[in-house]
Amino acid sequence: MVLLVLGAFMLLSAGISYVSNVDSACAPLLMSSMLTLLMGFFPLIFVPRSDRISQKEGYCIVVGSWIVASFVGMFPYLMWGGEFGLVNAWFESVSGFTTTGASILNDIEDLPRGLHFWRMSTCWIGGIGVIMFALVILPAIGRSKMMLTNVELSSLSKDNFNYRTMTVVKIIFSVYVGLTIIATLLLKLSGMCWFDAVCHAMSASSTCGFSTKNASIGFFDSALIEAVLVCIIVLSGIHFGIIYNTLSGKKNNMFRSEVTRTYFMVIASASLLIAISLWAADIYPTLGASLRSALFHTASLITTTGFATTDCNSWTSFAILILIFCSMVCACAGSTAGGLKMDRLVLAFKTLRTRLRAQQHPAAVFRTKIDGIPQDREILNGVMVYIVAFMLLVMGGTFFNTLFGADLLTGFSAAVACVSNVGPGFGEVGTMANYSLMPIITKLNLTLLMLLGRLEIFGLIQLFFIRWWR
Repeated sequence: MVLLVLGAFMLLSAGISYVSNVDSACAPLLMSSMLTLLMGFFPLIFVPRSDRISQKEGYCIVVGSWIVASFVGMFPYLMWGGEFGLVNAWFESVSGFTTTGASILNDIEDLPRGLHFWRMSTCWIGGIGVIMFALVILPAIGRSKMMLTNVELSSLSKDNFNYRTMTVVKIIFSVYVGLTIIATLLLKLSGMCWFDAVCHAMSASSTCGFSTKNASIGFFDSALIEAVLVCIIVLSGIHFGIIYNTLSGKKNNMFRSEVTRTYFMVIASASLLIAISLWAADIYPTLGASLRSALFHTASLITTTGFATTDCNSWTSFAILILIFCSMVCACAGSTAGGLKMDRLVLAFKTLRTRLRAQQHPAAVFRTKIDGIPQDREILNGVMVYIVAFMLLVMGGTFFNTLFGADLLTGFSAAVACVSNVGPGFGEVGTMANYSLMPIITKLNLTLLMLLGRLEIFGLIQLFFIRWWR
């Protein structure tokens, strides 16, 4: 089913190539589409359908779908050629589907329109999740849809949904499509052409950060376009259930959500501190210019989008440190963002405070609450375990990157950027650079980190524990 969805999007991309005077991507996209559709149709014909899927099978299907999607996503790149060798095509495909937004392309503007659209399609499909996209677009598959959705959505993502499984999927999809349409219209009204508006809207709503321009959003040099994108990516970083509840007038909305308020507060505080730092260091002539650039890049990195207007390597060490912090924490669960998630940060601080209070008053009973709702010990333990696993991945990734020649800032920020699905880091992989100069083995390591981050670490790791299968 996932292959059929991907094949359809390849065919749509081929159509865009055909409309664009049959550009050089038309034949590669058409052949890729036919191959992918054939790969999808044969199992539907020859493999018996089952309405019951076990949890282990669910993990296999979800993880397998992400890996297969990334594999077939290489086809158009490899057939088109250019800068896309085997490893580079794999890197670009994984980066798109995981909405990381890291790229190996030195000349993005050299891509034909059809390939641009396929590139944006990978991140747009990956933003909502390849399994969830298939469940919405294609016919329902019985009880198994509940298992697959539960595997792909983290437990934190489901806290704000009190609906049946397919209702949850449809709510998420509706909010996602709505954000994309609104972003397209606003970007067109702000001065982009229709094609650029659609591409950047798909990239912004999926918090990926792919652009059709080498200089990213800096190419347009427009305060209005930057303001529109900040609004869209900040909204895309909020739990989609919270957005739906806000629009439908329910009590559990973004104005009452403790996590969402913390998210807004972190963005505002980080932007202000960075702006003051840049202004004090005379990097920008006025505080207003400093605030404009600081807000855009803070919003871009904390939502794991990765759009850029300037090279942040020239900023102060203080500003870079705050941006790295934002790249690790990131936005809210239930959104298209990656990283640790703001929910886990709030729960971690509350757990720490509860622990300190319990030591001061040993006889008292304290409960950790979010929005007044007590949290189960299992959830709190899961949060702390995930944070430890995340930090270990970052440390391991940094060690691996530096082992193969990267300097410390580049190696560390690249590991953070890929585990958190942010895209740009600092040093040699800064906001105006790319990953093309990384050794092949480092690129393969970074794609593994991207997949681990997008599948929230344990989803992918589960498959490698033999005892789990007994």
